[in-house]
Amino acid sequence: MTKQQKLLTINLFLLTFVLGTSEFVIVGLLTEVSTDLNIAISTAGALVSTFAISFAIGTPILTALFSRFSKYPLMLALIAVFIAGNILTALSGTYALLLVSRIVTAVVTGVLIALAMAVASETVSTEKRGVVISIIFTGFTIASVIGVPLGTYIGQWGGWHMAFWFTALLGIVSLIVSSATIPKGLKGTQNSLKKQIGLLTNSRIIIAFFIPALSIGATYTIYTYLTPLLQEVLSVPERYISLVFLLYGVVSIFSTLIGGKLAIHNGIGKLRYVFLIQSAILVSLYFSSNSIVGGLLSISFIALIVYTMNSTMQLYFIDLADKHFPSAKDLASSLTPVSVNVGIAIGSALGGFVTTNMELIDVSWFGGIIAIAASLLTFISYNLDRKAILNKNMKSSI
Repeated sequence: MTKQQKLLTINLFLLTFVLGTSEFVIVGLLTEVSTDLNIAISTAGALVSTFAISFAIGTPILTALFSRFSKYPLMLALIAVFIAGNILTALSGTYALLLVSRIVTAVVTGVLIALAMAVASETVSTEKRGVVISIIFTGFTIASVIGVPLGTYIGQWGGWHMAFWFTALLGIVSLIVSSATIPKGLKGTQNSLKKQIGLLTNSRIIIAFFIPALSIGATYTIYTYLTPLLQEVLSVPERYISLVFLLYGVVSIFSTLIGGKLAIHNGIGKLRYVFLIQSAILVSLYFSSNSIVGGLLSISFIALIVYTMNSTMQLYFIDLADKHFPSAKDLASSLTPVSVNVGIAIGSALGGFVTTNMELIDVSWFGGIIAIAASLLTFISYNLDRKAILNKNMKSSI
């Protein structure tokens, strides 16, 4: 890669780190928010689900609307709105204002992620796309390992408002760096919203959309309830719980990097078997949970495989759009993070059902079943790709 491409990659990594920190830091501050605003902890928790829902609904719509604009001024404008959203959160004295600020931040976050992926895809060579996109995705992982704990510490030390002054400051840094590194010549695509949204009704896109949703959902069936699993099943002392989450975050960094390698050639073909391995790892927790060491090994392997599909699916959506809806590639770039948020909702809901009606450790079986479903959808997509190639070759030979 050229020096300019390397600087751009570092900037987009920084951008996703900032976006991830802003999105997830609220999880560590729910108690402080509920106490300060005099609301129930469940009401404070609704901020997390509201963010995910706003992200999932708003991202594809606004990405389609904004696709006609040049990416340089658009990204800078959206980063400015992101900064304003975090400042509004930091100034919030009521739950209603806090909720509105998080909705605004969520929608802008989703569009910025889509644009970051689109910029990376358009500015680096085909053979480097998988690695670059995996680096950009790693920004989210690093946010959970470093950004969120740091933001939580700041919030607990200086009040939860201070944590969002911190994320606003990070946004300002990202704005300055982005203004210097994002290429100015990336034009938008003139097309109607109807044609853009038509991408979402394509059967190939629909099948592909649920691949990452089911894979992440499989993991979050367990991950959402990892704390009670550690305490009640593995008997891990409470003072070590945060260390386990740190271990999970560090290992998941390697998951993203491995995913970048898988995406270089025939990533979809490889994912068919990766999801079967994921299923086996999730189920292994059921059998290894009778010892702390065995359970922690299973949890480490869960982290090692959780993000292996990100880069492949990001490129797959863009390639499908390039074949069927060339004018909707920006919208296609938003589908992986949207699908991941849908998957988080699916996994959390399924985990809640299991823990309410069955034994806590049974979440491992259900997570494994969902991962098998992700593998089946991947097999279907892969076979459809093969048939399309065969049909194309047959027509060209006639």
